[in-house]
Amino acid sequence: MDINDAIELIRDAVGGTAGVWADLGAGTGTFTRALMELLGAGSTVYAVDDNASAVGALRELAETGSSNSRVIAVKADFTRPFELPGLLSGRAQFDGILLANALHFVRDAERALASLVEAVRPGGRVVVVEYDRREASRWVPYPIPASRWPLLAESAGLAEPAITATRASSYSGILYTGVATRVVNEGL
Repeated sequence: MDINDAIELIRDAVGGTAGVWADLGAGTGTFTRALMELLGAGSTVYAVDDNASAVGALRELAETGSSNSRVIAVKADFTRPFELPGLLSGRAQFDGILLANALHFVRDAERALASLVEAVRPGGRVVVVEYDRREASRWVPYPIPASRWPLLAESAGLAEPAITATRASSYSGILYTGVATRVVNEGL
């Protein structure tokens, strides 16, 4: 997948407003680049991956990126507690989180997503890119079909789950983009 494909997949889900986002399970940065294009000037994207080679590529991206926005590469497992430079732990500080081809590697997606949602500001977005197929494989060990996205999102404390894009995958099957927003508690 190239950056233009990634942009088209997430464009409607991200919304294009500058802010602070996390790309979790970022790999070498295809979707990180897409986020930077969509968010534009003044944005920060924390690109998090547990693979040292991927983080090396993300650090190169951070060094060569736009002067109007920034990428901060972090080596961490997003399914466990981790610290991000420049952010206070325990506070909802992200305008959005992107999990592109990442959540299907997590055995307990419900628990992991509910934990991650706590870092999103009320009204912020959570975006997933996943395969709409049911059979598990070594490349998609814990599939999350599109029909499951609404229930998964709602169980994590998200509202208004929707599918905003689909496209054929180069590796068979269909990719979809799901989005939902963190519930805004009016009493707070």
